[in-house]
Amino acid sequence: MSQAFNFNNKRVFVMGGTSGINLGIAKCFASHGAQVAVASRSQDKVDKAVSELQALGAIAIGFSVDVRDAEKVKETFKQAHSQWGNFDVLVSGAAGNFPSPALGMSANGFKSVVDIDLLGSFNVLQAAHPYLTKPGASIINISAPQAFVASPMQSHVCAAKAGVDMLTRVLSLEWGADGIRINSIVPGPIENTEGMKRLAPTPAIQEMVQESVPLNRLGTTDDIGHMAMFLASDYGSYVSGTVIPVDGGWSLAGTTTAMNELLKMFKGKS
Repeated sequence: MSQAFNFNNKRVFVMGGTSGINLGIAKCFASHGAQVAVASRSQDKVDKAVSELQALGAIAIGFSVDVRDAEKVKETFKQAHSQWGNFDVLVSGAAGNFPSPALGMSANGFKSVVDIDLLGSFNVLQAAHPYLTKPGASIINISAPQAFVASPMQSHVCAAKAGVDMLTRVLSLEWGADGIRINSIVPGPIENTEGMKRLAPTPAIQEMVQESVPLNRLGTTDDIGHMAMFLASDYGSYVSGTVIPVDGGWSLAGTTTAMNELLKMFKGKS
C-alpha cells in the first residue's frame, strides 16, 4: 500500500454508495484503510453494502435517505457525525436516469432526474459542509458525459449533470477558503452497472459502445475508485474545481452511438 493511498484513520461518506460505481468507490476506500459510511434510499441495499464493506475488513455504517429531502439529508449527516466525527472525504453520487426523447417525457419525469441529480447534489453538499474536516476535506461529485456531450434521449440528464459540474466549480470558489477541495469525476461506460444496462440494453449496442472507446475496453468501478482516491489523497492536494473524464477517451470520440441506436429502438416500438 503506497503512503499516498493509505486512508487509515480517514472517514469517507459515499452518498449513493450502495450499488454500481459508487459502491465500487466505497470498496476502494475501504480496501485502503478508510472507515466508510454509505447511504441510499433502499434500506436493503444499505444493509447489503455495509456487509460487503465489513467483509473487506472496514469499519462501515449505513443510512437510508432520499437526497431530495433536504431536512432528512441534514439529519443523516448529523447522525453520522455523532457516531464518527468529521468526514475527510465526501463522494456525492446519487443519480437517476431513464432513456426518453424530450417529446415523450413528462414534466414530472424531467423534474425527477433534476431533483435527484442536481438538487440532491446541492442538498448533500450543503448538509455535509459543517461536518467536513477543515482544512483538508475532499468532495468528489460523480458526474456524467451528458454534462458536456449532447445526447439524444437524455435531455433531463444533460441538463442535470451540467448543473452538477457548475456546482462543483462554484463551490470550489466559495469553500476554498475553508480548505475544502471539490472536483467532479465523469465516468465513461462502466461494465456491469445499471447505467450500462439502461443505455446499452443489448449485446450489439454494448459492442458499439466498446468499439467507440479509443482504449477499446469498457471501464471498471475500480477505474473510477482509483481516480477518487487520487483526488482525495495528498497527490491531489492542489486539484480543485476540475471536471475529470475517466472514460478511456470516449468523450473525445463521440458518445452518441449507443443513444442513437436506442432512439431507433424506441421509435420502432412507438
